[in-house]
Amino acid sequence: MTILDPATTASVGTTRPPRDTSSRQNRWQDVCGLDALTVERGAAALVDGRAVALFRLDDDEVLAVDDVDPFWGVPVLSRGLVGCIGGRDTVASPLLKQRFDLRTGDCLDDPAVTVAVWPVQVQQGRVAVAPPPSLAGP
Repeated sequence: MTILDPATTASVGTTRPPRDTSSRQNRWQDVCGLDALTVERGAAALVDGRAVALFRLDDDEVLAVDDVDPFWGVPVLSRGLVGCIGGRDTVASPLLKQRFDLRTGDCLDDPAVTVAVWPVQVQQGRVAVAPPPSLAGP
């Protein structure tokens, strides 16, 4: 597993193997150490073959959404602007600044558009991500 630093595109991740579980829906994949994520900035990771954008908030909570901007089809949300609008943690696409709720995946600028939200857990300083139920499959 490699996590990319959006500022340098250099590998700052780990090569730990994914955690082994019997169900794809509950398959947590170790991504990186919490300290590898910069507060209030995004980082890209490849999880289960998909580009995921990780965001460490100022309280050390980590949220994750699909990295692919649904308006353009390119993986750039990890390079977006992190913010808070009406109490909602958001990321604004670096392309045309459409804003996405980091907890629900809803686009605040177009209610018909969403991005998948990935479950995240932080344990003993390690960040793990699992496929969302909508992508989990058998």
